[in-house]
Amino acid sequence: MEAEKRIHRSFMQSQYVFRKKVFKLFGGAFHVYGDDQTLLFYSKQKAFKLKEDFRVYADERLAEELLIIKTPKILDLGATYYVQDPVADEPVGALRRKGLKSIFKDEWVFLSAEGQEIAKLTESSVLAALCSRFINLIPQKYVIVSTDETTIAEIKQHFNPFVLKYTMTLLQDNPAIDRRLIVSAGILLASIEGRQG
Repeated sequence: MEAEKRIHRSFMQSQYVFRKKVFKLFGGAFHVYGDDQTLLFYSKQKAFKLKEDFRVYADERLAEELLIIKTPKILDLGATYYVQDPVADEPVGALRRKGLKSIFKDEWVFLSAEGQEIAKLTESSVLAALCSRFINLIPQKYVIVSTDETTIAEIKQHFNPFVLKYTMTLLQDNPAIDRRLIVSAGILLASIEGRQG
């Protein structure tokens, strides 16, 4: 694919581990590792911003910015997060959280750069989703499914009271949606789940 030639090699992995420290006073910071424990991305959420703003870098030196994830609305449960690639200087697409639905079961919609719905991210089980809202000891599981009902990725939360950790496994070598959107979904999931917990 032409887009894959332009994007950073870190987006071409088959598995990602998202880690976020639960106890952080200001803003949010996320580390994303490959299956060999190599750091692939470091993401910072700007503190004290009314509009959500995540920057994704190649590492903690913050020298190479790879993605910008922003929402134009102020603290909105059903906000749309627009993903921009500053290296390729192009919009990647967007992720929209289903606000009311996500109170009971997390659901996100993937949108293409043209604004078309291309996939959904949902919790695998309604019962497990409800239980996890009241009992934080129950790890959550998610799937990313394209509009043609193809399962693109699976995401599993690991129980750890101090570090929020998810493992995302891509099930296809050439997924039907942009890999940069898939990574963005993992970062947003860790951020929103961190607040729920």
